[in-house]
Amino acid sequence: MEEDRVFVGLGANVGEAAACVLQAMEELDCIDATRVVARSSLYRTAPIGLLEQPDFINAVVRLRTGLDPQQLLAHLLAIESRHGRVRGHRDGPRTLDLDLLIHGDLVAAGPRLTLPHARMHERAFVLLPLSEIAPACVIPGMGPVARLLPTVSDQGVTRIAA
Repeated sequence: MEEDRVFVGLGANVGEAAACVLQAMEELDCIDATRVVARSSLYRTAPIGLLEQPDFINAVVRLRTGLDPQQLLAHLLAIESRHGRVRGHRDGPRTLDLDLLIHGDLVAAGPRLTLPHARMHERAFVLLPLSEIAPACVIPGMGPVARLLPTVSDQGVTRIAA
């Protein structure tokens, strides 16, 4: 069964970050049984946690997919790997980060995947682009994006490109 309420967050801050995020959007559209149906603008985001690093470029895409969350996650990790992603510090620099944010109404917590993404409701770099492409979105167990946005208004996020 196809699910069309699937959202993936993208981010990068090493090398040509904007180009990498845009390339990853194209690669998401090439995953079997999966299509990108909406993509946000790009946003420049000040780092969180580890502050001594370049700003991030972030975006969110909406997918329609016939893949279950674990199958989709495997594809996301493969795309990250192709872009040279090395996992180090939790909030550290990265060539590409792809986070499965929402997969329909699924709420699950496991060793490899938590849905919806555990901290997405605390991150302007997720909520702003998500609200751009799905303004009426309700994050399962967390509430409407429109209600959550004011709680992150103090975070440094700037729209840079459509």
